[in-house]
Amino acid sequence: MSVFDFPQDLLDAQAALDAAQAEHDQFAQLLAWSAEPMPGWKSDKQLHSDYLSEKQDSPGCKTEEAERLAGYRARILELTTLVITHPYWTTLSGPDRVAARTALKHAHDTAGPAA
Repeated sequence: MSVFDFPQDLLDAQAALDAAQAEHDQFAQLLAWSAEPMPGWKSDKQLHSDYLSEKQDSPGCKTEEAERLAGYRARILELTTLVITHPYWTTLSGPDRVAARTALKHAHDTAGPAA
């Protein structure tokens, strides 16, 4: 696999994007399943399946929760734009650009503590 020499500001932007996405996902797990108050439901039995999906009533999201979620989404959009429009990408083309974008997403992965 090729090794890419990413600029530090691009690495920092990708790390911030990963962190913002993780915070968004963690917060979203705490929210009700529907942004607006909605009645719950239970599905009918489907052919060849015994699974019945079901949702309890949703109280909806509070205004503060919706605003916080919108803030996360705006930050993710800002960071995504910064990453994908970075001038570094103009130095690559074709399969190298695709490989570099994939490598950038894993640039901060760690193999765990050193032995």
